[in-house]
Amino acid sequence: MAPTPSRLAWLDALRGPAALAVALHHSGWTFVPGLWAEVDRRIDVGTWGVFVFFLVSGYIIPASLERRGDLRAFWIGRAFRLLPLLLAALGLALLLARTGAFALHPGTATRPLPLVALGNLTMLQELLGVPAVIDVMWTLSYEMAFYLMAVGLFATGRAHRSAAVAAVLAVVAVPLGLLLPGPLIRGRADLTAALLAVAVVAVVVVSAWARGTARTAAAVTGGVLGLALVILGSRIGAWQGLTILALMFAGTAVYRAEQGTIRWRTAVAAVLTVTACGLLAKDDPGWAPAIVLAAGFFGGAFALRHRRFPRPLAHLGVISFSLYLLHPLLLRVSPNLWTFLLVLVPLCHLTHRLIEDPGRRLGRRLVRSPAGRPSGDGSVEEDPRKAPARVKSG
Repeated sequence: MAPTPSRLAWLDALRGPAALAVALHHSGWTFVPGLWAEVDRRIDVGTWGVFVFFLVSGYIIPASLERRGDLRAFWIGRAFRLLPLLLAALGLALLLARTGAFALHPGTATRPLPLVALGNLTMLQELLGVPAVIDVMWTLSYEMAFYLMAVGLFATGRAHRSAAVAAVLAVVAVPLGLLLPGPLIRGRADLTAALLAVAVVAVVVVSAWARGTARTAAAVTGGVLGLALVILGSRIGAWQGLTILALMFAGTAVYRAEQGTIRWRTAVAAVLTVTACGLLAKDDPGWAPAIVLAAGFFGGAFALRHRRFPRPLAHLGVISFSLYLLHPLLLRVSPNLWTFLLVLVPLCHLTHRLIEDPGRRLGRRLVRSPAGRPSGDGSVEEDPRKAPARVKSG
């Protein structure tokens, strides 16, 4: 979704540095590991970047969902926003692997090919115990779980409870994390992984194209599946996995407070609860500073949201998905750090123009309806050029 400069440029000003932080983290470990080890002991820069991404997603995804007011439009929009570049990146990764320039996870050769493809294309591989073709795709699994839960809350009219959801997830993460330090869905649970992936695809399709009770039931089932996958399948453990989900709902709570549907003190309490409960989720000295600084960075940008941001910074946010997804591939063919940094941004600008933009425009054409005309679920879909509507409280 292309943000309008007056309202959402601050989100791009967050996404750009976040994507570059992840790229810098991986390039640091690749080209200057000794120096980067010193940095990583103080703050995990890559984790900081993905935490910022999660907060941004938590803020913007419910706004996108509620602006459209139509689950079919939401799912089509998400598919055409993410899948074109994802397919291109997966194809490039496989091509580089054939030439020996890129090393695939060993599990991609030992697990059934249809399962690996299904896990990666649904972006749920991290929660299904399926190897990722590109390592950084692990964050997309948590994004997908969040989408499922956000849709379930929206379909049942409970979307305004995001602050409570964030706080409950954060608090529950602690005991569950101690009980489930590793995933239950793992190893060679091929049939279980395949059935869960197919179930998610089914609930997405039904929630998008069915109506009435069937649509609501599918959306709720999807939300339950998303939560269950994070609890039972998170490779990093339930504590960290639920902290990530809670962080996204904390971003949603900020959006709710801005829209006036909840009080600011409620949103701030949710953010503080998530931060406090997540501080010890990982035994790594760089983890706690990352989560605290991510929350602070998000809050600072939010406070400045009505100001203008430099266009180059905002543009980095526009191409941030390309930066995030393609930098591991570029790392494998770059001879040194300087070549990597010089090529990365122009390459991602190109892929955004040639792959992401056309895909997003196609998705919009597929779901566009005249302003004011009822959409597929009986709600009214706005003209996509307008700013997101204010959500009614209660």
